[in-house]
Amino acid sequence: MNPDDVKAFFDAHWTVRAFQPVAMPAEHLDVLLHAAQRAPTDATAQMYSFVRLVDSALRGKIAELTHNPHFATASEALVVCADVHRLRLLLERGDFTYGSWSAASVHFAIGDAVLAGQNLLTAAEMLGYRGCWIGGVLSALPEIVDLLRLPSGVVPFSGLVVGVPAEAPRTRPRVARDLVVHQDAYREPSPEELDGALADMASITARGNWAQSLARYFASDGTMEAREVLLRRVLLRQGFDHVRLPGEVASDPLTESLDALFEAAERAGFSDVRVRRRGGGFEAWLDRVEVAHRGDGSSPSEALRSAIADAERSA
Repeated sequence: MNPDDVKAFFDAHWTVRAFQPVAMPAEHLDVLLHAAQRAPTDATAQMYSFVRLVDSALRGKIAELTHNPHFATASEALVVCADVHRLRLLLERGDFTYGSWSAASVHFAIGDAVLAGQNLLTAAEMLGYRGCWIGGVLSALPEIVDLLRLPSGVVPFSGLVVGVPAEAPRTRPRVARDLVVHQDAYREPSPEELDGALADMASITARGNWAQSLARYFASDGTMEAREVLLRRVLLRQGFDHVRLPGEVASDPLTESLDALFEAAERAGFSDVRVRRRGGGFEAWLDRVEVAHRGDGSSPSEALRSAIADAERSA
């Protein structure tokens, strides 16, 4: 490819939310996942996981929770997760103790997840598909964590759907390059440059006011403030404790998680549910007269999730 071909390929990128009801051939899915796994990763750790949504009822439920129907209609739907759980297991398997680096883990695991996901989407576009990153998972994080049975150390970053478009292409503008590319040091934009950016992006909005569109998400009382609360709670629940606010009780998110897990165990018919420390971690037991199920984990909630998963596999 020459430089013009490369520019043309990326100019043809556009986000799609309406898809034709067609399945993706297995060999195409293999290419997409191959591309994802060839993405750069920090220190070889590959701190991400994709949860591929195959069950139609699960797809529909997540589409409903996130208010994004394309979760249910795209050829392929994934939840892209930051994942340091597997890294912890690998270290423990090698007789090493996992370190205390909660903030850095979010930083690097989200980087790994985004790089892998974008590699997948680029490969999809090379094959003629189009897709959409879905930030709406942030509006239903606790429910999605429960539905996907994500262990401690795993948190959803975004949805990612891919398929054959059922809508006309629509390329969106971008702000001037000088606003996003700085030389040697950060340069504050001038008022004229900011006005230019607002004008450049106005065409994508219904009222021709990009600032107003941004304000719905990012201004005071915008949707991001509500998502901030949920994200902090779920990060804490999933073991990323650097986000705890001053004065916040350490056990609150854990208790919230354990309450839901105890209720799930009781709904499954286990009236005797126990969690206790064992060695450097925890173990959980679900008992009823004829059977018992055991789970291990680095936290009480992870151990209880493991025991519930064992019970589900044996059902």
